[in-house]
Amino acid sequence: AELTGGGARVTRVRWGGSLLEEARIEGSPTLLTVQPHAVPVERAGNSVPGVEAFTPAVSDAAQALRVVERLGDPSGGISLADAKVVISAGRGAGSAEGFAGVEELAGLLGAAVGCSRAVTMAGWRPHTDQVGQTGTKIAPDLYIACGISGATQHMAGCKGAKKILAINTDPQAPILSTADYAVIGDLHDVVPALSAAIRAARGS
Repeated sequence: AELTGGGARVTRVRWGGSLLEEARIEGSPTLLTVQPHAVPVERAGNSVPGVEAFTPAVSDAAQALRVVERLGDPSGGISLADAKVVISAGRGAGSAEGFAGVEELAGLLGAAVGCSRAVTMAGWRPHTDQVGQTGTKIAPDLYIACGISGATQHMAGCKGAKKILAINTDPQAPILSTADYAVIGDLHDVVPALSAAIRAARGS
């Protein structure tokens, strides 16, 4: 984004990362929003920003609020955006039931469970679990991607991860060029083996 006289010129990603759109916002004040972890947070300097008082003209009718329904967190687990460890699976899981091993490993590591866009499109997991440009952007200490090829829109959502471990049967999968560590194998074999090794190390 670039602030200009009386507005701003912005560039945003569209269509899952395949297009860049340039737009100009006119008028003042100008409000811009970004997805969590889209840009690094920088420490503010010693300068004190100016504050301009602004009172919007909102009618009483526009402020009316009617509560239709209250819904809790559908996941009931750890938030993807805040998790220190995230384990996701993609099309390689094979089915909704194929996430059982991933969920077991996540429980042992205190991790959040995510998925790729292909998984949500197949109806195996809810959209709230999707990691990617059109899902949740994450920045965990460790991201374990199981059976995920590494499409551009998915990698845009996990580029904030400090370390990436990829588990994939395809040694040419695009995600391997980004991953810090890789295991070439079927997630249905590798993930249970990891869980077993963790249990053995803990003596349980």
